[in-house]
Amino acid sequence: MEIRKVGADQLEELTELRIKVLRAANKLSGSADLSAVEKSSREYFRRGFEADSFSVYFAYEGERVVGCGGVSFYEVMPTCDYPDGSSAYIMNMYTDPEFRRRGIAYAILDVLISECRARKVGRITLEATDMGRPLYEKYGFVKLEHEMAYAKKEPAAE
Repeated sequence: MEIRKVGADQLEELTELRIKVLRAANKLSGSADLSAVEKSSREYFRRGFEADSFSVYFAYEGERVVGCGGVSFYEVMPTCDYPDGSSAYIMNMYTDPEFRRRGIAYAILDVLISECRARKVGRITLEATDMGRPLYEKYGFVKLEHEMAYAKKEPAAE
């Protein structure tokens, strides 16, 4: 297995994999229409590559992509705990079911954390599924107690 950083030249493959990840994480059928998310994801990745605010890695077994993970870099207002405000959000972690329990996700997470450290990121967060939570806890992530998310759904713009 080899882990390689993905570039803008793999935008279509990355977008296809993102949709696969969303279908798996949200338990969606292959017929669920994700065309709007696909279009938005492609644009997000394009902008992220241009601004160097997003990095993604694929795990390969030969030439087959068997896992992935990404990290988005951003800045927030400085706090006492994170005085420079540099932040990262890990996302799109996925391992092909056929290749799970072989350390692939851990290896990808390690590469993502290494890049965060190289960029001197002070705060690293992620959203964990039930399946992923043990991996993140093993790596050293802890559940946050003082954050909340606004969850009220707004009507879609027409």
